[in-house]
Amino acid sequence: MEFNVKKLASDAGVFFSRAMQFTEEKLGQAEKTELDAHFENLLARADCTKNWTEKILRQTEVLLQPNPSARVEEFLYEKLDRKVPSRVTNGELLAQYMTEAANDFGPGTPYGKTLIKVGETQRRLGAAEREFIRSASINFLTPLRNFLEGDWRTISKERRILQNRRLDLDACKARVKKAKAAEAKAALWSDEVEKAEHELRLTQTEFDRQAEVTRLLLEGISSTHVNHLRCLHEFVESQTNYYAQCYQFMLDLQKQLGRFSGTFVGNAESASPAAATSPPAVAAATLPAVPTIPVVPTIVGVPNTVAEGVLNPNEVKPPASGTRRARVLYDYEAADSTELALLADEMITVYSLPGMDPDWLIGERGNQKGKVPVTYLELLS
Repeated sequence: MEFNVKKLASDAGVFFSRAMQFTEEKLGQAEKTELDAHFENLLARADCTKNWTEKILRQTEVLLQPNPSARVEEFLYEKLDRKVPSRVTNGELLAQYMTEAANDFGPGTPYGKTLIKVGETQRRLGAAEREFIRSASINFLTPLRNFLEGDWRTISKERRILQNRRLDLDACKARVKKAKAAEAKAALWSDEVEKAEHELRLTQTEFDRQAEVTRLLLEGISSTHVNHLRCLHEFVESQTNYYAQCYQFMLDLQKQLGRFSGTFVGNAESASPAAATSPPAVAAATLPAVPTIPVVPTIVGVPNTVAEGVLNPNEVKPPASGTRRARVLYDYEAADSTELALLADEMITVYSLPGMDPDWLIGERGNQKGKVPVTYLELLS
């Protein structure tokens, strides 16, 4: 009990001494030990890293989850060390509504068929978005968050200790100065000067040791930048793959809708007597224009059916070298007889032919062959 009382009294005395030193420094009534220029630069660089990492982290969270309520919920689950429940993406929810609407309107009607096709694409977009969010969270957000909650807290703790050591050092310097001034007036103060100088040597040693520890942590910020640079590259790669998938999904949808346009016009003309009396060009003008797929020019040595963009599977022969195995990532419905329908996780053989669109390959599965989109495949070595 007596030991605890003495310790509390000693801590209170140290705190009071530091407070007095800090106040006198602010008022310009006491000298302050300055750190060297390199150390100050390390401190400024660390503060800059912390501030910008926080801003990038928060804005990336907004990018991946625009709903603030959902972000708060995910934050609470994370702090409670519980798994965040799976959340339906906006694209998947839209796909569900479109599919249900198509069933009500009639899946065999032009509108119903289109709703089903668009809904399926929205589902794929939603699944791709979910995978992008998962990948970005693991490869980008988590390292940034670990720095702020781990390394930066350690740096901040050691900086506070260094600040206290500096205040103790400057307080001892002030006591030595006062003791020497009193010694000049009376020789009785010689013992007080010796005691003050001994305390000064001890506090100087503690300050130097803490300054070295803090310096090493601050110099580690360079390694943090290297790690964050690698994570940034992974984030860009995930975002690139996500947008490439979305682009391919929409191209496929556009091709499918383009094949429906003639059917829609015919149905519209037969369903309404007034429309039947109008010229076909008037009815077709009400439909959105779908850009045509560019025709590949004829290439010497390549069958005309391939060069013209129309593939006859019976005329295609695999090259002597250059074939690869590929794993199918998603289900794919063939748009016409020149394409090969795919099932997720199946293995096929693929190769390219001169003059083909780089977004497509020739795929073979047993005796079946046809064009397949590259974005639906994982090419194996």
